[in-house]
Amino acid sequence: MRRACLAAAALLLVLSGCSGEGGRADARGTPGVTAAPCPDAVNPDNGCVYLGTLTDLTGPFSAISTVATRAQAAFWKRVNAQGGIGGYDIDVTRYVRDTGYDEAAHEKLYAQTKDHVLAYAQMIGSPHVNRILPSMLAEKVITTPLSWSSQWNFVPNVLEAGGSYCVEAMNAVDYAVDGFAREKKPYRVKSVMSIGYPGEFGADSAGGTRIAAQRRGLVHRPVLMDQGAGAKVVPQILKRRPDLVVIAATPGDTTAIVRTAVQQGYKGRFVGNNPSWIEPMADVPGFRGHFWLAGPWRPYATDSPGHAAMRAALGDVAESDAYVSGWTYSYGLKAALEKAADTGRLTRASLLKAAADLTQVDYEGILPEEAGNMSRPFRQTVFSVPDRRQYTGIRVVEDFYEGPTARAHRLTGPCAGT
Repeated sequence: MRRACLAAAALLLVLSGCSGEGGRADARGTPGVTAAPCPDAVNPDNGCVYLGTLTDLTGPFSAISTVATRAQAAFWKRVNAQGGIGGYDIDVTRYVRDTGYDEAAHEKLYAQTKDHVLAYAQMIGSPHVNRILPSMLAEKVITTPLSWSSQWNFVPNVLEAGGSYCVEAMNAVDYAVDGFAREKKPYRVKSVMSIGYPGEFGADSAGGTRIAAQRRGLVHRPVLMDQGAGAKVVPQILKRRPDLVVIAATPGDTTAIVRTAVQQGYKGRFVGNNPSWIEPMADVPGFRGHFWLAGPWRPYATDSPGHAAMRAALGDVAESDAYVSGWTYSYGLKAALEKAADTGRLTRASLLKAAADLTQVDYEGILPEEAGNMSRPFRQTVFSVPDRRQYTGIRVVEDFYEGPTARAHRLTGPCAGT
């Protein structure tokens, strides 16, 4: 974690150290689109499209989002090396800003950068995006999130990728009920506890857990916790002794919950939503045999064209699955930019319409083909377990699983409100 924080500080200096007014609207009146080339342009005859990033480089999710932001930069560098999009190179480094995962800071930095960018290549935090969503809707600003709220399935300004926290939780319950029962020594799940923060992250996961528990006839107990208070919820786990605990929390809080509960005699099992995991947790006592990760895609070392392109673009880096998140989320925005550019006028309005109309996104094998249809929530989840023998400490045990609850559930609104 300390190494990740130092890397975050270095990244902040490199990515947001630029000054000047790059990205001011040109004569066509579109913020973030200029006829002048990007700074250090790969294609000096191209114009420039500026994309912003509001992310956590120093806060509770920095170990994930710092790495994802590096992958995002590598993704767009590759796009520029291939000629750019519609006569433009893409700049994703000038307007990177550190929110520290603070909602007020996110809002302030959005106000400072929105007139300089066409769209945002990344925004972290579901509540953070919700705080500025009215402005984004009014000004036709789109973003790709570094969050997996099911709300994004119903917001035209947000280009999601992979299954939501709600889908992950539904599939976690179904996988635990059916999959654990088929083990050589069957493990039966009759009760489940959901643990998460107040707000969209925790509520979306809890909503999916509740929907699946009702369908499978399980007892469900939701527990809210504050950030940094992981160990404080352990007494509730020990008192209730649920067979399964679904966690929507930071890696630090997840570590505290699992390690402390197991040390104090808990024999049950945990499934963590995607942001709950970073590689060093594979070495934490208590995780082996007790923890499963529910994620939207497969790990860093996976053999797919997209994974291979990502590794080649990144070069010599320490392996991390967070790179896959930054890289994969960029495909949808690339597809929308290409579609908007094909109209002959790259504006916020044309980009928003292109994003809303996307039915195909080529993820180069990182996600299945059906994940590229933005009109249909993607309902599959990859399940993994800690394994220090793997490059990133995690081993896939179920590839793109879709349980009966997620398959049958009619998603008419965000799960946080169900």
